[in-house]
Amino acid sequence: MNPEPDAYKRPAFVFAGKPDVTDLILPALKASYSLAGPAPRAEGPSHTRAVRGDLAHVRYAGQVFVSHYAVPTPRTVGAEGATLRTAGRDDAEVIGTLAAGETFNLLDKAGGWGWGQQGEDGLVGYLPLTALEP
Repeated sequence: MNPEPDAYKRPAFVFAGKPDVTDLILPALKASYSLAGPAPRAEGPSHTRAVRGDLAHVRYAGQVFVSHYAVPTPRTVGAEGATLRTAGRDDAEVIGTLAAGETFNLLDKAGGWGWGQQGEDGLVGYLPLTALEP
């Protein structure tokens, strides 16, 4: 018999005089949400919201419903710069270009392409992973 029925609800780590770590990292995830209908779609093509059908930037948790949310990994664009595209293909439409040394917040990578956002609130799209510094 478990002497403390709510023991599983306690945080694994407690820091003296500090709030629960989840309060600091992702307060939106502690809220309760319910489905009330389809999520509203952005008007026209949205190249500045890091949201796609299966994945979204974690800042959109509680605002859009997708199967996964990702915390971005900041990467630096290499010396050659990079071309941002609407899809992970060389023949996809060009959205814009990123200069050498610019920050690209990587949210997903597959097939040699990375999906993410230029800086914190710039363009969202795909670029070759080879365009990013290791």
